Amino acid sequence: MRDLRCFSEQHGKFRYCSCMRWRMRSSQFAGSTRDDRVLALERLVRAGSPVGVLAYADREPVGWCSIAPRESYAGLERYRALPRIDDRPVWSVACFFIASKFRRKGMTLGLLQAAVAYARSQNAETIEGYPVEPDSDLYTYMGSPSTFHAAGFRDVTPLGQARLVMRYIVGKDH
Repeated sequence: MRDLRCFSEQHGKFRYCSCMRWRMRSSQFAGSTRDDRVLALERLVRAGSPVGVLAYADREPVGWCSIAPRESYAGLERYRALPRIDDRPVWSVACFFIASKFRRKGMTLGLLQAAVAYARSQNAETIEGYPVEPDSDLYTYMGSPSTFHAAGFRDVTPLGQARLVMRYIVGKDH
């Protein structure tokens, strides 16, 4: 909790959302303040809910990856552009945030690998991500397809769906 609070206090853009954009329904998010979102994330951590993993440099938190069971992301569950593609229990990677001086140094891949390891330790069988191309105007904080490919994820986007869905199946050779 202390490290997440420290990370949040040092990074205003992260703190603005506090990784609650997909955890809250759109109307909840729009009606909440930055402080409401900070407190909501802290409540989840105190309750022991899975929220994500941090990356460190010299013992300081410098990166974040949000990962949790998909059903804990109320906004994502209702987002029409990314409907569930089947009834498998899925853990979703919904957000990355890297401190500016550590960007473009491979930290996103390391965070994604750590997120997979964390989800695996929590008995996740299927891990899903929704990356976008780096030059996209849509939610670029969700990671890039090349990062997900490098971590062993495979494209499982249904035909006709515009938004990319990539999966990692725990226990399968990648």
